[in-house]
Amino acid sequence: MPVSHAARTWLPAASALYVAGWGASQFAPLAVVYRVREGWAALAVATMFTLYLMGLVPGLLLGGRIADRYGRRRVVRGALAVSSAASALLAAAAVSEDAVYPSRLATGFAAGIVLSAGATWLEEISEAGGQDAGNRRALYATGAGFASGALAAGCVAEWLPQPMVLPCLLHSVLVLLVCFATHRTPETAASRDDGTAPPRPPRMRWTIVTHPRFVLVVLPASPAAFAAATVAYVVLPPLVIDQVHGHAPMFSGLVVGVTIAVGVAVQPLATWLDQAGSARSTLVAMATVVVGLLAGAVAVSLDSPLLVLPAAVVLGAGYGLTLASGLKEIERLAHGPALPTASSVYQGATHSGFLAPLLLAMSAGAAPYPALLVGLAAVGVLFLGITAYYSRRHLPAVAGGAPGR
Repeated sequence: MPVSHAARTWLPAASALYVAGWGASQFAPLAVVYRVREGWAALAVATMFTLYLMGLVPGLLLGGRIADRYGRRRVVRGALAVSSAASALLAAAAVSEDAVYPSRLATGFAAGIVLSAGATWLEEISEAGGQDAGNRRALYATGAGFASGALAAGCVAEWLPQPMVLPCLLHSVLVLLVCFATHRTPETAASRDDGTAPPRPPRMRWTIVTHPRFVLVVLPASPAAFAAATVAYVVLPPLVIDQVHGHAPMFSGLVVGVTIAVGVAVQPLATWLDQAGSARSTLVAMATVVVGLLAGAVAVSLDSPLLVLPAAVVLGAGYGLTLASGLKEIERLAHGPALPTASSVYQGATHSGFLAPLLLAMSAGAAPYPALLVGLAAVGVLFLGITAYYSRRHLPAVAGGAPGR
């Protein structure tokens, strides 16, 4: 079936988001290879995983502003080049464990740039398709990249030789192909002759950070999004890996794919649950995460891979609902030039959940993992209570207007 001219315009930008998500998630099944086949320490692997966050947050916060100044296409293509190089460096883990650390940092930074600047680029290209076309395309492209990246890496590591090398090189080549495909994608950034970014109201960009509803409702819930996802596909699979009889990479990749696929699929439900006068959608999301953590604790306690999969389904649903409900709150709090920065700040807050595997690994000597997961669920209940208490307070003054105080 031939691809329409409109699709040829936005598909390369969507592909950039896709390969950024792929690069972020391919590490999960590879981490199982590092731990099970190479015998690397659990804390070291958790640290490698967390380094992605340290690169991601600056990329998210800087990506939009850099793209405003130098153009969406140039910045996204530069980030793709960095991502390709980072995956090539990750392949060197077969020779040296130390190669993983800079690779993860660079992968996170490149992903942050693409997820911020690339999402804005895709939304601007997609304006002819309707108001929400760009958001939907960005959502599905990123989610598909997360899911297929882990599944592909798991399959390659499971059934092909050089499991620490080939998955990384596959992504590296794929990114270069997408980088080439974006060469003629239209530039959408408004430019100035002096090379500086168009003026934007400085105060409006950061108003959301101090808005009481962001601080008391959105912020307490935000870490739950990626805490749920990373517990599902980073923490749980290695704890039951001795029961999958030599299929560790494939099982890990499957758990990642299930978690992310469910997370993408349930996001329309968050829109249906959303109420402008309360935080109903966010509260349902956080409760889902708590249930998922308890299900994970049961799966680990019984050493059951079969129970890890339904736990991943529930945690994936909690991830998707939390992410989508927070974005709906952001849309009501920030408008116009403030929205891209607000979205980047929110994405940075949600990605703080990537610290969960490291915190659990650091605490593993004090208590068994089932108890730690129950404790994490108790923390979730605490933040659920905070969000519930303020759920009907500090509402935006006028829907579609300036944020209220």
